[in-house]
Amino acid sequence: MRYVVKARVKPGRESALARAIDEKTLGRGSVAGDEYLWDMDHARVDETRTVTWVEVCFCGTPLAEERSYWEAYFELLSVKNAHSRRNCRDLNGREPWACTECDCTRQLEERLAKIGEPFLEQLKAARGYETDK
Repeated sequence: MRYVVKARVKPGRESALARAIDEKTLGRGSVAGDEYLWDMDHARVDETRTVTWVEVCFCGTPLAEERSYWEAYFELLSVKNAHSRRNCRDLNGREPWACTECDCTRQLEERLAKIGEPFLEQLKAARGYETDK
């Protein structure tokens, strides 16, 4: 299932988050693997410093496995279904693990890209943190 996540970086955690992203350690140990890095690469931030991203999660409870990794850096404000659950091929049983290859995430990220600013650019610029990118 896909979720739209809204969060704010916890005060004082900006540099640690930027470093974890740059060093590719964000989410290390999670079954979600590199999903965390993908999410941050596509995340957007608005004028209220709210960071928004699309998250794919197969847990029975949204972000059940991922939550502790995110909460190390973020205050999670909301986790909402990105679209109707009945239309999700994974959840309705038509295609297990469908979210991994479905174009719903790409479409949602394309819409999200028109809102706010790229989160990584703002995070690293605000903290004066240089990356190897």
